Amino acid sequence: MSLIDRVQAILLRPKLTWPVIAAESADTASLYTNYIAILAAIPVVARFIGLSVFGYGGFGISYRVPIVTGVLQMVLSYVLSLIVVYVMALIVDALAPSFGGTKSPIQALKLVAYGCTAAFVGGILNIIPSLGILGVLAAIYSIYLIYTGISPLMRCPPEKSGAYTAVVIVCGIVVGVILGAVLMAFMPARTGYGAAMMGAAGPGGDMTIRTPDGATVTINGDSMAAVAKRMAAAGQRAQVAQNSGDPAAAGKAVGDMVAAMTGSNAKPIAVADLKAMLPESIEGMTQKSMEASGNEAMGIAVSTAKASYADGDRSIHLSITDTGGLAGMAAIAGWANMTVDKDSDGKIEKVYKDGARTVHEEYRKDGSRSEMTVILANGVIVESEGSAVDMGTVKKVLAGVDLGKIEALKRAAK
Repeated sequence: MSLIDRVQAILLRPKLTWPVIAAESADTASLYTNYIAILAAIPVVARFIGLSVFGYGGFGISYRVPIVTGVLQMVLSYVLSLIVVYVMALIVDALAPSFGGTKSPIQALKLVAYGCTAAFVGGILNIIPSLGILGVLAAIYSIYLIYTGISPLMRCPPEKSGAYTAVVIVCGIVVGVILGAVLMAFMPARTGYGAAMMGAAGPGGDMTIRTPDGATVTINGDSMAAVAKRMAAAGQRAQVAQNSGDPAAAGKAVGDMVAAMTGSNAKPIAVADLKAMLPESIEGMTQKSMEASGNEAMGIAVSTAKASYADGDRSIHLSITDTGGLAGMAAIAGWANMTVDKDSDGKIEKVYKDGARTVHEEYRKDGSRSEMTVILANGVIVESEGSAVDMGTVKKVLAGVDLGKIEALKRAAK
C-alpha cells in the first residue's frame, strides 16, 4: 500500500484499517523509512517556512524568526519528533500488561506511528493563524486514532481501551514537555505563524511544499531514509539494552540513538576557532563587542561566535554558528532546495544556491537595513545583519570573513 493510500485509510477508515495494520509484517526500519520519517517532516518544514521565510504579524507589527534560529529549530524539532515516536512506543509496550494487553514492541510502534498520522498531516495547518484550531482538532483526532487502534494492536480488552489510551496520552504530554525543554535550550521564546501548503511528491520519492507566494521546498526522500535507518539501528540497540534490565546500558543506548539521529559523531567546531574567524574591523567599522559560547543538551551541541561593528550610524552584527552533527541534517527538510524571489513594499528577499552554498538575502531598497545568511557546504551558518548599510556592503563583509576557510575547519570526533 502506498503512503498516500495508507494515510487516507487510517484517517478515513480507522476501525477497518487497524486490523490490517496489526496483521502486517513490519520492522522498525521499514516503519521509520517508509512512513514516520516522511510524515514527521511535514509540520517542521511548514513551520520553518512560516516563521523564517514569510514571518508573521498583526496590528502593524511583523516578526520573522532569524534564518539561523529557524534552521536550528527545524532540524532539532525533526530529530525530537522522531525520538518522541520511539519513546512513546516503548511506553505503550511497557503499559500493555497493566491493561490486560500483550507486549509487542513492533505493534506498539505501529500504533504510535499510524496513530500520529492526523497530527503530522494536520501540523501544517498550525502555522496559519486562522486555521490554528484545525491543527488542534487534528491532534485530538490522533488521540481517537490511538484509541481505536490500541485494542487490535496491543490485544487489550475493548473495555480497557479508554483508560489505556488516557494513560498513554498523559505520558505523551510529559515526554513532550521534557523534550520541548531540550528544544527551547537552543530557541528563543518567541514563536509565531506563517503560511504554506503541501505540494505533490517529486522524483525519487521527494516531497515538495509550495507556498502561496510561489516559494518551493523539496524534502529529500533519500536523506530522510538514511536518517530513518540510523534511527532504526540505534532503536534496536536501545530495545536490547532495555530488555537486559540494565538501566545504565539503556540510558547509554538512548543517548546513542540521539547521536545517531544527528548523522555525525563529530563535535561542533571549537568555539575558539569560530571566534578567530571574526575580524577586528570590517568595511571601516571597528569591533565594539565579541561573544562566543557553546551549548549542549542530550548530546546535541552548538557553537556560536558573534561580533558587533560600528562607525557612526552604520553598524554590522556578524555571527558564525556550527551545529556539529546537526549540520549534516539541513538537507532533511530540503532547505538547500528552497527558492524565493520577492519584491514588495520597498523590500527585496531572495533565497538561492551559490555552488554548494545556500544564500538568503533580505534588504530595504533605501539601504536602511540589510541581512545576508549563508549556509556553507559543511553546514556552518554565517549571518551578517547591517543597519544603515546596503546589501553590497553586507556582501563585502561576508567575503572578508573568508567563507572558504570556515568551510575548511575541522570538527573533532566525540
